[in-house]
Amino acid sequence: MKSNLLSVSPGWYNRLFINFILRRHIFFFMLQTYFPTMLMVVLSWVSFWIDRRAVPARVSLGITTVLTMSTIITGVSSSMPQVSYVKAVDIYLWTSFLFVFLSVIEYAAVNYCTTLEEMRKMRRGKIPSTFNASQAMAFDGCYHDNDIELTTFPRMASTLASNPRTTQSQNSDLRPPEGTRLRRQRSVRENVDLLVNNSYVIDSYSRLAFPLSYLLFNTVYWSMYS
Repeated sequence: MKSNLLSVSPGWYNRLFINFILRRHIFFFMLQTYFPTMLMVVLSWVSFWIDRRAVPARVSLGITTVLTMSTIITGVSSSMPQVSYVKAVDIYLWTSFLFVFLSVIEYAAVNYCTTLEEMRKMRRGKIPSTFNASQAMAFDGCYHDNDIELTTFPRMASTLASNPRTTQSQNSDLRPPEGTRLRRQRSVRENVDLLVNNSYVIDSYSRLAFPLSYLLFNTVYWSMYS
């Protein structure tokens, strides 16, 4: 069998190249999607500075931000083509929605711990049984420390006032000797009780943890998709 090979003579030949350069104008998406989402997330952090006993204010703020984020996600999804993969804007929107939702869950935990704290104080007698919590919140939606009469400790105060030298000597006897360090680890139950008795600590940590976490997320997100 003979094979006929097509031979090409050397020379210069013309070829056509087409390069497509696609650039997305992200400024439109920044105005319509990213900026409103950022504002809603920041707005959800305002509840951390509101009194933890102001239930109507914090609940309404949390529900409003959650519903607004749901509206933004629905509008963006309807305006874009339906695809089977996850888009970059979906990651940003759903992560922001998670931050807003966690702020509502955070207040649920704070409110629960505050309720337990007040019930324990009422059982111990620090809050009088005639105290009406609804009347304390009737005007501005929050409790005031002046409305709650806390009982003092007369025995300890009288002892300190009667004989301060004896108290100082007793305190000096209770001190551990030099060169020794007493270290006791708290159990899980003690940590939970400490958190329940100081429910305001949750808001204090959230004021710092939520912004730092969201800032870290934005740094990673824009470094990957910019």
